[in-house]
Amino acid sequence: MMFARTLFRSLGLMLLALSVALGGGAAFAASDREPLVIQTTNGPHTFAVEVADTPESRAQGLMNRTRMNPRHGMLFNFKRPQQVSMWMRNTPLPLDMLFVDQRGTIIYVEHQAVPHSTNPRGPQRPVLGVVELVGGVAGTLGIAPGDTVEHPMFGTVSEGMR
Repeated sequence: MMFARTLFRSLGLMLLALSVALGGGAAFAASDREPLVIQTTNGPHTFAVEVADTPESRAQGLMNRTRMNPRHGMLFNFKRPQQVSMWMRNTPLPLDMLFVDQRGTIIYVEHQAVPHSTNPRGPQRPVLGVVELVGGVAGTLGIAPGDTVEHPMFGTVSEGMR
């Protein structure tokens, strides 16, 4: 009996540690992530993203996350093209923000948004969505305006996503 209790406690702690390591204490489970591909001049880059497509999930965003896997991110779906601005309130991680039009084309990249800043970020043009990645990833991978995002939200799906 003592062995079973110790085993279950150990398994529970391992699962908790894995959850925190992968998602930084996120409200989303790994199964809630969807593939997203960014086509750049140096090739495709695949990410697993959480989709924020309700007013509540968009308001929460990546607030209070203390860590995130560099191949994970969040895709904000605004449902229709509109001018948006993003901020970093209650967000301790620096983030790269990719502002994407309805065709899936990145029109603006905000590199290394400052944690906890309430300064609005974004282009003066309508977007359908914003992809948030760990700060520095866009620069490291060469993600830039003109690159394309492949995800069903934009009506684009790469061969590797099917």
